[in-house]
Amino acid sequence: MSTSYDLVTSVTQDDGREVFAVYDEVFGDQPDQTAWRRDVWDRHARREGFRVARAHARGRLLGFAYGYTGAAGHWWTDQASRVLGPVVAGAWLGGHFELVSIGVRADARRRGTGQSLMELLCDGLPQQRWVLMTTADADDPARRLYARLRWEVLGPGLRDGQVIMGRRR
Repeated sequence: MSTSYDLVTSVTQDDGREVFAVYDEVFGDQPDQTAWRRDVWDRHARREGFRVARAHARGRLLGFAYGYTGAAGHWWTDQASRVLGPVVAGAWLGGHFELVSIGVRADARRRGTGQSLMELLCDGLPQQRWVLMTTADADDPARRLYARLRWEVLGPGLRDGQVIMGRRR
């Protein structure tokens, strides 16, 4: 199966439906697409520096990765600043690229799709500092991917079992 990748900086409602189908399959933490769009996606898609990388095969979305420029006043940046403390937060947060989410369908994993999405999403970013939050389990496949791509743990995440990771360009 041949996989094609693209990177876009604006999205349509159809794009949102397509991404939600994968998001819901991978994470399943939103009650429905309407709530996800209202509470997450539509707000994020309007933020400065928004971009989404997508992987398709045979007309089907296999995975996505997206983020935007993080800033003081954004809920996640403010919460991360609190848990990381002033020294680490001052060095990493504000004007950073915030990798919000990466999701790959189960049948497309372990073929380099996640790594290709991460590389495409981050290629050419103007921000010098990139951050994300993920599981604290160093043996988790996502954590192993981030480590391979030179991301480092900056400190605890917002909830138990999570960490905030960063990488400099």
